[in-house]
Amino acid sequence: MELEEIPFSGWTAIEEKKLQAGEKPKDEKVYTMYHGTYLKYVQGIITSGFQRSSDGMLGPGVYVSRNIDKAKCYPLNADKKEAVVLKLKVRVGKVKKIDVDNHPLQKSWHQNGYDSCWVPPNSGITAIKSGREEDCVWDPARIVVVDVACCMDDKTRWDLRKQIRGMNNHGPKDGCSQCHQNTSKTGSHPIQSCWACTKQICPFQKKHVCNKKLRNVRFVS
Repeated sequence: MELEEIPFSGWTAIEEKKLQAGEKPKDEKVYTMYHGTYLKYVQGIITSGFQRSSDGMLGPGVYVSRNIDKAKCYPLNADKKEAVVLKLKVRVGKVKKIDVDNHPLQKSWHQNGYDSCWVPPNSGITAIKSGREEDCVWDPARIVVVDVACCMDDKTRWDLRKQIRGMNNHGPKDGCSQCHQNTSKTGSHPIQSCWACTKQICPFQKKHVCNKKLRNVRFVS
């Protein structure tokens, strides 16, 4: 094969496009989702992550939705001043569709090898009166808080956003030195040297800019 010239190296991660309503989340992809909760719980979620519920319509897990209006309904019957909707990034893993009442895996999907389950909009689940989609994630480590989507008090929203940015930009004490993700549950990331510029990089970084030019690189067929 002929010698090729590589003018640059590096990468920029491109996020999966937003799915249309009714489309099943694709296995192993990352999606924007929302979670409504009490204001008093938000700081703990930001600093320590979510806690899996002991039970629910879909069994134990963290309940979220790609539909923000669904998240705005929670907590049920809460005063709006005490409620917050968090914007999340969720790595769904292997997804099970649950779309009828008394589905055989409605509460046992995780025990059958799934990481998340998804109830599509306007499904046959009678407990969801709104007809909006719902998701349940087994492992809280698959969820990262990225913003505050709704909060009645502007100052509180600003303070929480500042705290979230601090966690995401600098990472917790157990964070990766390059991508700043929390590695306390997932294990350390493999820090390597870029094959072109030799800069220290992590494969989970969203972006790596490398302008070093390499010439006369031989490709082996």
